[in-house]
Amino acid sequence: MSSLRLFLSDSYDPWFNLAVEECIFRQMPATQRVLFLWRNADTVVIGRAQNPWKECNTRRMAQDHIKLARRSSGGGAVFHDLGNTCFTFMAGKPGYDKSISTQIILNGLRDMGIAATASGRNDLVLGTPDGERKISGSAYHETADRGFHHGTLLLNADLDRLALYLNPDVKKLQAKGISSVRARVANLVEVLPAIEHHLLCRYLSDAFSQWYGEPVMPEIISPDKVPDLPGFAAQFAKQSSWEWNFGQAPAFSHTLDARFAWGGVELHMDMEHGVITRCQLFTDSLNPSPLEALARALPGVTYRPADMALACRRIMADFAQDRDALEDVSAWLSDAVR
Repeated sequence: MSSLRLFLSDSYDPWFNLAVEECIFRQMPATQRVLFLWRNADTVVIGRAQNPWKECNTRRMAQDHIKLARRSSGGGAVFHDLGNTCFTFMAGKPGYDKSISTQIILNGLRDMGIAATASGRNDLVLGTPDGERKISGSAYHETADRGFHHGTLLLNADLDRLALYLNPDVKKLQAKGISSVRARVANLVEVLPAIEHHLLCRYLSDAFSQWYGEPVMPEIISPDKVPDLPGFAAQFAKQSSWEWNFGQAPAFSHTLDARFAWGGVELHMDMEHGVITRCQLFTDSLNPSPLEALARALPGVTYRPADMALACRRIMADFAQDRDALEDVSAWLSDAVR
């Protein structure tokens, strides 16, 4: 029986693919050497320690129906579309060596006629007339008995969209967490016009098999055909949850201010795990009582437009005569935290 496993995903859902990846890392025997190849449609993927409100234009993402997905490894934020190919390697220790998985990728690219090289700790680059350009970034994760290496290759990604979603909307945030480092990037289609995902998968699969000197048959997986991975349903529920993707953000603060026909409002909020823990409000409104009641009600509410709007509506029940002002504040908060 081969010690190799090769999974090819037919799903474009980042939460499905990341759940498969996490189960491969956490649940599969460390005696296996695994390669998983996949791609996501229109997704921003952030690192384990990142704050999406700091890293991403969450407002534009919501408007354009771009998913947010948090991975369990470190590193920065990346935008995925179907012009990206994602790869995941897992191997047991002491045989695990991230330089091996990097070399397998380089070998597959070489066999396609692409002369890429490793640069720094995490990147693969191409030499171009304009200097080195990044074609792949990676992240790593290890436990006592295994190691894990995953990354993304740029085939024909829409690079103009990177700026739309990876530049945060201007908010007055004081945010902690790991920040992304931007780099000059290039698509592989620039040097090999015929490249596409399925062709690349074939070459990477062959390079994986050749490195270890064993044949390996691909196992096609999809939401209708999930591999036998213990705990997959629970992992998928986690990967697709707001609590993991947004609520896992490091602590941060947000200051909001606006002026309405009836007066100005300034709101200071502290967040931990995506939940408001402290709220302080200042206003020159002639009737501050409903606003003060809202400030008292917001701690414990998640930093989500719908939940903050719900808190406003609950206050309206006690301040019916101030409904218009509270409607103004509700619409403002819903838009400001999006």
